[in-house]
Amino acid sequence: MSEFDLSKYKERKPKYFKRLLWMVVNATFFRVAIGNKLFFVRTILLKMFGAKVPLHAMIYPSCKIHAPWNLEVGVHSTIGPNTEIYNKDRIVIGSNSVVSQGTYLCSASHDVSNLLLPLVTKPIIIGSQAWVAADVFVGPGVTIGEGAVVGARGVVFKDVDPWTVVGGNPAKFIKKRIIV
Repeated sequence: MSEFDLSKYKERKPKYFKRLLWMVVNATFFRVAIGNKLFFVRTILLKMFGAKVPLHAMIYPSCKIHAPWNLEVGVHSTIGPNTEIYNKDRIVIGSNSVVSQGTYLCSASHDVSNLLLPLVTKPIIIGSQAWVAADVFVGPGVTIGEGAVVGARGVVFKDVDPWTVVGGNPAKFIKKRIIV
């Protein structure tokens, strides 16, 4: 194995000052706008930082969003409490979808085939009418199809077909989702 020195690692930091300002806003104003009646304050703050979020989306105040300018949320969708949206790349959540409490959406990783482990980003797409249940991890480049369900504590590294239910670590097909 070759010797390597991570002191040579360099990562681009686009929008560095905007990111710093957002960190302050996310840790203060965004978090203190609590309750359903103040959801519009959080929405306005996100829009000010470039998020594409309609007024009819519920994003909880304890949600931690890395880069609002890389976030798109559809109407009547919910991002639950204590979620983390690590969106170095785009994350799109369709309409009428739920991302439940404690979920971690991660659009970045590192290239393990390179000794310097350079950053690699890929978008995450969550289709309309999907449900990502509590404490799920969704990795970079994953598409969760329309109407799909990821069971609690699932770990998703591969695309999830529309109208299916998956769960486990790694997430595997459980059954077709049939609405009665």
